Amino acid sequence: MYREEDFLQLSGIQHFAFCRRQWALSYIEMQWQENVRTAEGRILHEKAHDPLLKEKRGDLLIVRAMPVHSREMGVSGECDVVEFHKAPEGISLAGREETYIAVPVEYKRGIPKTDDSDILQVAAQAMCLEEMLCCKIPKGYIYYGETNHRVEVIFTDEVREKVKKAFTEMHKYYEQRYTPKVKISKRCNACSLKDICVPVLNKRKSVSTYIDKMLSEKENE
Repeated sequence: MYREEDFLQLSGIQHFAFCRRQWALSYIEMQWQENVRTAEGRILHEKAHDPLLKEKRGDLLIVRAMPVHSREMGVSGECDVVEFHKAPEGISLAGREETYIAVPVEYKRGIPKTDDSDILQVAAQAMCLEEMLCCKIPKGYIYYGETNHRVEVIFTDEVREKVKKAFTEMHKYYEQRYTPKVKISKRCNACSLKDICVPVLNKRKSVSTYIDKMLSEKENE
């Protein structure tokens, strides 16, 4: 069990799954730059968290910006939206006679990603809710703003294990204040930290090796 002062930000798992170096630069070195993608994503989240958009639809209760945490995984954060569906096999909620099943919904800009970063984030939210509410949550959803559609996510044992392993590794890096090197890929172009990261200096060669090579080329000109 982790102490509260050692909790990491839950939302960091999406950055970690996308690129470990990006996560370390953002959450360990505290560097951040906003690009068009992050700006649009922030606006979408602000809309999801708008208290004026609270609603109740029949047997459905909607809670926005719900704080969650897990002492087992050592993380805390917020769920964009948690839907509570009335069901006889659900859990009791304060001030309600009925029982409900919790379903987390994460809001994202764009379209579904080719990696599992979004999936791991909403799964982490579900695992926090399970620990807090003492229940089982089999599925959740990810809403994508560009397609105006939400995708169902089943929280399999494999997904849950990936979440646990990711947080364990994140805690290890954070404790050591370690920023991993990066392997350059096409997705570096879309990264908001590409100018800070300077990945060309981390591509299999140390900075000194890179400088030596440049000096050698100068001498041979």
